[in-house]
Amino acid sequence: MTDYQELEARHKRMSAIGGALAILGWDQSVIMPEGASQSRAEQVSALSLIIHEMQTAPDMGDLIAAAESDTALDDWQRANVREIRHDWLHATAVPADLVDRKIKARSASELTWRSVRAEDDFAKLEPQLSELLTITQDVAAVKAEAFGCGLYDALLDGFDPGRKSAEIDVLFDELMSFLPGVLDEVLAAQEAAPAIVLPEGPFSTQAQEALGRKVMELFQFDFNHGRLDVSLHPFSGGTPDDSRITTRYAEDDFTQSLMAVIHETGHAQYERGLPKAWRGQPVGQSRGMTVHESQSLLFEMLAARSPEFISYIAPQLREAFGGSGPAWEDENLVRLYHKVERGLIRVDADEVTYPLHVILRYRLEKQMIEGDLAVRDLPEAFRAGMRELVGVAPETDRDGCLQDIHWPSGAFGYFPTYTLGALGASQIFQTATKADDAIMPGIAKGDFSALLTWLRANIHGQASKLMPGALIEQATGEPLGTKAFRGHLEARYLRG
Repeated sequence: MTDYQELEARHKRMSAIGGALAILGWDQSVIMPEGASQSRAEQVSALSLIIHEMQTAPDMGDLIAAAESDTALDDWQRANVREIRHDWLHATAVPADLVDRKIKARSASELTWRSVRAEDDFAKLEPQLSELLTITQDVAAVKAEAFGCGLYDALLDGFDPGRKSAEIDVLFDELMSFLPGVLDEVLAAQEAAPAIVLPEGPFSTQAQEALGRKVMELFQFDFNHGRLDVSLHPFSGGTPDDSRITTRYAEDDFTQSLMAVIHETGHAQYERGLPKAWRGQPVGQSRGMTVHESQSLLFEMLAARSPEFISYIAPQLREAFGGSGPAWEDENLVRLYHKVERGLIRVDADEVTYPLHVILRYRLEKQMIEGDLAVRDLPEAFRAGMRELVGVAPETDRDGCLQDIHWPSGAFGYFPTYTLGALGASQIFQTATKADDAIMPGIAKGDFSALLTWLRANIHGQASKLMPGALIEQATGEPLGTKAFRGHLEARYLRG
């Protein structure tokens, strides 16, 4: 067995354990009884430490170096060695005891968040979130030293490899140069247009679930390799061959759950489309969260909210909920799904205001990681930021800094990838529809095969062969930017 083959074999074993961890984490978030949480946290910690020990084995560095000098490797194998080194550097930077402390602190913080969010009691979460932040800062510090970068960039690299906050700052500054003006124009245009007629509920959870499953099948989700469940916060997890999707239902609004289902289906289809030949290898994994979010947002915002698809699905909406009259006409449903407003909740935000929610969270988490914002001051900083950027401020922490699971679960550095993903989604969708003129007519008939074929070839099937920026540039012909996103917003909301 060559050194490279030994690396492949080890990562195959680590991937199997990682897959088990993914399912255990899903169980804990969805079906785990509260009293079993401590036991599950210990199981997750033990398996995570096993993976860490395998990644940091004494001979791993020598194996990687030997594989890097192997001239017989092809392009995919060389990319795999690059990804193995990247993972190894992250793993060796963090001592095992710090890994264990973060896992346990994260589990405790997330579990507390699930109860205090409903109670609107940030004070109960503050001690655990503060402890988790301190530990995360410690992780960032050792990684920053190993990678020769800043604290925030060290965490960002775990979600979007190779990306720097300086690049994000440029893109977000560009967004802020035009987005507030576009938002004002869109709101004025909506005010002058015919009023949206809201469909009247209640909309039963059973009907919403049945509709969501039908739409998932339209997007070619394979229920032999996945499932749909309910959770406090919609998410997608599992493995490429075992996709776990969750949503949440509100009986006064069917639009939220349906779009959440489509969003998470985009994540799942990306994982499902990763090349089978590279299962269990770092190069065969998804290419970071910016690309991941581009796939979910492409499905949800670009395809599913297109007038073509809404007109296709409208009869099924009427049938599912027994709707009739002006509220259920195609044109009104398009306006309903294109409604823009200054809202409080990120996951329910429209695509015009959504980046403002993300830019706020990006600013706040950078300040927390860099020691410029204490956890105790987070609620007021969040309210002030919402007032400044979105134009509305939450009256409760439940609708403010407690609404998202990311910080209580230790996912500092994740938030900017949502808006980076939105930029990528617009750029990728624009390129795909220009390259294949069958995509939009297919969407108008509920047929996503042409779109999926293009994505499989140009995004999904490329896995982690390229770095995120290079993958998007190869697929679209341009570096990630704001032009396509701005053009999409103006075409849909101001010229449509």
